[in-house]
Amino acid sequence: MSEKTGTFVVTHAEPESAVVRDVETAQVHPLASNSGLEVHDVLEATVAPEPPLEVAWEVIDVAERRSIELVDSDLEPTQHEKALAADAEVGDLIQEERAGTGELHVFCLPEDDLEAAAQDVLEDDETIARAARLGAVRVEVRCSAADGVMSVRYLPD
Repeated sequence: MSEKTGTFVVTHAEPESAVVRDVETAQVHPLASNSGLEVHDVLEATVAPEPPLEVAWEVIDVAERRSIELVDSDLEPTQHEKALAADAEVGDLIQEERAGTGELHVFCLPEDDLEAAAQDVLEDDETIARAARLGAVRVEVRCSAADGVMSVRYLPD
């Protein structure tokens, strides 16, 4: 195996070791050591297998390290987000690129499912991976029970 450069999310961290996952390929790399990484850290980094067995990996270069802030907002979806959902069916997902960096995901859901859906999004490791792929540093979830709309906003700094 050879070294690999990419964007990685820390999925598990202990004082002596950690596990990172490539956000593009979902390949998992167990690290033989941990130099202060925490779960949900995002690394733009190069990793390489440790000799001689090459079953564990090491981080050999970090170009950038950031964390993704997950926010369960008290705000309602914007008028634009509600308009995107206006013609959608329950269960539909509408995706829209934001001007610049990031993305909006708008879901049409039954009122009773909104709170559980918001918690699912905030607890899902894939939310962090998607934010890392999009270059976002903040994920904001907004709900409107009256409209049956949940928006997930992947935002730049």
